[in-house]
Amino acid sequence: MSEKGFAGLTVAAFESRMGTELARLIERYGGRPLVTPALREIPLDDNSAALKFGVRLTTEQVDILILLTGVGTTALFDLLKARYPWSSIVAALKQTAIVARGPKPVAALKAFHLQPTLTVPEPNTWVDLISTLDEYRPVKGLRVAVQEYGVSHPDLLEALKQRGAEVFPVPIYRWALPEDLTPLRQALDVVIGHNVSVLLITNAAQVDHVMQVLEKDGKVEPFRTALKKMVVASIGPTASERLRQHEWPIDLEPSHPKMGILVKETSEQTHEFLDRKQSLPR
Repeated sequence: MSEKGFAGLTVAAFESRMGTELARLIERYGGRPLVTPALREIPLDDNSAALKFGVRLTTEQVDILILLTGVGTTALFDLLKARYPWSSIVAALKQTAIVARGPKPVAALKAFHLQPTLTVPEPNTWVDLISTLDEYRPVKGLRVAVQEYGVSHPDLLEALKQRGAEVFPVPIYRWALPEDLTPLRQALDVVIGHNVSVLLITNAAQVDHVMQVLEKDGKVEPFRTALKKMVVASIGPTASERLRQHEWPIDLEPSHPKMGILVKETSEQTHEFLDRKQSLPR
């Protein structure tokens, strides 16, 4: 750990699923956590796409299955196990190339005693995924299922279609705004009031939801102004891409897209960035 760490600075984040763990990490590195969820994970009301995937998997052939998240992988296989004999699922998957986008889908597969055919290397973006597939084999004419996470990923789907694949998305869950927006609005006001020094972004969808609330409240520009004086750290390229789309600054990405490394490396570099930013005119 850096000698200084965050040194008592307020560190904000919009993490939901791992919010408690993130707050503890911030405290461990000397920060005062302001962790307020911007996401609520809800199951799809209609799992028809996943059930249709089960039919295609067991009665036809799915050439490639792309797994984007660990949670989505687990939910998909749990759903299939509830509808079909597990032995028939395993038999069908033996005829299917399984592509895992990084370590979380790999871990989820392991829990089902399955192994990926391909594992996408860090930083696990959709571009890395496509490159991994391109090196493996042409996808023209192949049936490719894509387990989606939170929201659809049109860039990935389009890249597969351009290569001639027959693509069908398999949405398992999606993100919604928290039912009570009061805590999130209060946290955003703290940021706008220039009372936060560091912002950690751990999920691209967080950025979309924060912008939805800011736009609704007419506070986008004051928020962006405040960000200019803060250290904004993104967990990885996927989140950074979304930050750039919404014109948020990005000061750093960790050496590996993991929450613990994000907090540690941000704490080590925060004061250098703040010294530089605080010298700029407001």
